[in-house]
Amino acid sequence: MNRLVILTVGKTHSGKTTFAKALETDLQNSVVIDQDNHAEFLHTYYENFLPKDGPNVIKHSITQTIVNYAINETDCHLILSNSNRNQKGRIQLLEQFHAKKFTTIIVNFNISDNILKERVRNSQRDTSVLRTALTFDEVLRRQQSEDVTVPIKGETDHLLTINHENEVQMVIQEIIHIANSQLH
Repeated sequence: MNRLVILTVGKTHSGKTTFAKALETDLQNSVVIDQDNHAEFLHTYYENFLPKDGPNVIKHSITQTIVNYAINETDCHLILSNSNRNQKGRIQLLEQFHAKKFTTIIVNFNISDNILKERVRNSQRDTSVLRTALTFDEVLRRQQSEDVTVPIKGETDHLLTINHENEVQMVIQEIIHIANSQLH
């Protein structure tokens, strides 16, 4: 079986985690790997390990360990649910999957900033996963000001875009179709 790796790309509150959980339910033999879970784990149990500034190396190491285990010790499709907004980082991440013969899919969340602002305003999400910001509004403002290269077709085998939440189920069905077409 040719496995899939699905990488979500998008700003905070764009629906990446909700999408990943829904996809995991519908795509047989899949698992979500979400860095927010690793951040929450570290904050809860190993707060003294968190760096005061710079990249959260320990969170990235935990994620990489889990990804490596999933690649080498399971036959699961992988759903990597984090922002993945840096093109260089995405390409490096996807290289390891190409080498292992995974079919790569990027799901780009292109949700309007007005919708994101509203979602952040109404959010009940725990801010404990945040390390360099106090609120998700601050995260969104920072993300809005960043110069980010949106995903392009050459980065991945399949590039799917969600512009509005009513497209989520259609994209999930497209991914299931891709998975099923690889069985033959």
